[in-house]
Amino acid sequence: MNTPPIIGIDLGTTNSEVAFVHETRPEILRDGDDGILPSCVGVDDDGRLIVGTTARNQAVAYPERTVLSVKREMGKEKEIPLAEKRYTPQEISALILKELKEKAEKIMGRGVGHAVITVPAYFTDAQRQATKEAGAIAGLEVVRIINEPTAAALAYEGSHAGDERRTILVYDLGGGTFDVSIVQIEDRVVEVLASTGDNRLGGDDFDERIIQWLVRELKQQHHLDVTENRAVMARLKSCAEKAKVELSQAATTRIEADHIAEDIHLSVALTREAFEGMIREEIDRTMQSVTKALQDAGITPGDIDRILLVGGSSRIPMISNMLKDKLKIDPSKEIDPDLCVALGAGIQAAREMGIDTSGVLIDITPYTFGTSAAEFNDEGLDPHVFVPLIKRNTKLPVSHTETFYTMVDNQDLALIQVFQGEESNALDNILIGSYRFDLSNSEAGSMITLKYDLDLNGILKLEAVEKETGRTLNAVIDNVFACEDPDRVRTSQEKINGFSSMGAAAKPGKAHSGEDTIPPDITDTLTLAREKLDVASKEDQDEIIDLMEEITDAVEDKNFEKARIICDELEDLLFYID
Repeated sequence: MNTPPIIGIDLGTTNSEVAFVHETRPEILRDGDDGILPSCVGVDDDGRLIVGTTARNQAVAYPERTVLSVKREMGKEKEIPLAEKRYTPQEISALILKELKEKAEKIMGRGVGHAVITVPAYFTDAQRQATKEAGAIAGLEVVRIINEPTAAALAYEGSHAGDERRTILVYDLGGGTFDVSIVQIEDRVVEVLASTGDNRLGGDDFDERIIQWLVRELKQQHHLDVTENRAVMARLKSCAEKAKVELSQAATTRIEADHIAEDIHLSVALTREAFEGMIREEIDRTMQSVTKALQDAGITPGDIDRILLVGGSSRIPMISNMLKDKLKIDPSKEIDPDLCVALGAGIQAAREMGIDTSGVLIDITPYTFGTSAAEFNDEGLDPHVFVPLIKRNTKLPVSHTETFYTMVDNQDLALIQVFQGEESNALDNILIGSYRFDLSNSEAGSMITLKYDLDLNGILKLEAVEKETGRTLNAVIDNVFACEDPDRVRTSQEKINGFSSMGAAAKPGKAHSGEDTIPPDITDTLTLAREKLDVASKEDQDEIIDLMEEITDAVEDKNFEKARIICDELEDLLFYID
């Protein structure tokens, strides 16, 4: 085969796998093992980085030298301590991906430089970008990112040839994330109808419930508080994980750990009923997501033909029972919950190589993406209106353009902010990027077109064009997570944006009339304040921002006299800043 090989990878919270298609069928690549690589990274006694089973085995003895569940940290601007060094979540994930890459190369007997990687359907744009970065660090070009429930549906479709329509609910509960998707399969077309979920819900949370229970037991029985002892807490986590797995098969399990402290041994019985009581709130939340997915897809429980369980935590018996009660059918046990996502990734990887292994994949975006704009309504100026450009459950890839207008004369820039969410107030959504667009003193009413492109990997790009001059946005995302106080920075930027950046002053295609335009003297003061913010001291910056916010509030109330009084105070402060 002359085409460069593309592998499929399930990069999981707890475990990861790699798959490749041989003779039109996907296979989990195994190197004398079961094909499952624990998603653990550690440092051994000699200071060498270790990945997988070896790292997991040392986690109890050396928690400070082991990283678990790094997937939950993807997309965050942080560093994770590991022995005497610190790593980003992307770097830790890259070590896992590199291990899978080398395993594939060993088994296949050739180099591998391309991969399809799966992510939770509800992963944000930042988390998807971080996954691609991790692939690049590991020496892999990520040719496609697909959602885990979608991959599971591909694996199911690949083993069920036929033209009849089937509507499938994919319930994906892994170690750190939860997704539920409604997928329709017909005539070899796999189409996702709806997805929803929770990026902070999974087996790790169930382990934590057992750990908390064990901590309470130790306090009650032995008057021992172990919460500050990392080594003991690591042992309790290991006990909790084992108990959770055993309770999927047995009604009762005994948790034992010798020498938790000097002359103190842990020995307690945990019943499945008690465990289910501990996690019922979380499982109820997943059932609420099932209802939401059905509503989003516009179908009823009776329209579901199959329920696919994905992820190790989906083996908990109460989940099957609750799904059966809700949907009136038994969940399918035809595919392995631990391996089906990797198999689906392998199928998609083969299609990227031009191998006809399965049907056409039509995926969707689980989020709405939009921007913030100012708009006049019956109550005055609203500077934080969320304008959706790409709505959730839209088929991918998708592109949409919206028109906006500047609201004041001599406007020198527009702060275009990208939000992800469903709330009408932009500030109630998630800010995922900020772009500064140089307008060079545009007149009020200058038209700006804003275009969003969301590709098959769930990666969002935007382009802004000022129609009169043809100027195009040179987009650079401001890293809001790196700010000392992200909430404060976002609020102050948005308030400035509300009237001196870009605004949907009326319906798209119609510029707002000038009668509500902000007086130029107020705008000039605010423009000067923005220019001097960067050179001001920290103390002066705080005072400048506070005054600018007070001016904004006054303008929103159309109390221009009050705004001018505050402007005088702001100008006095700015006079002494060079």
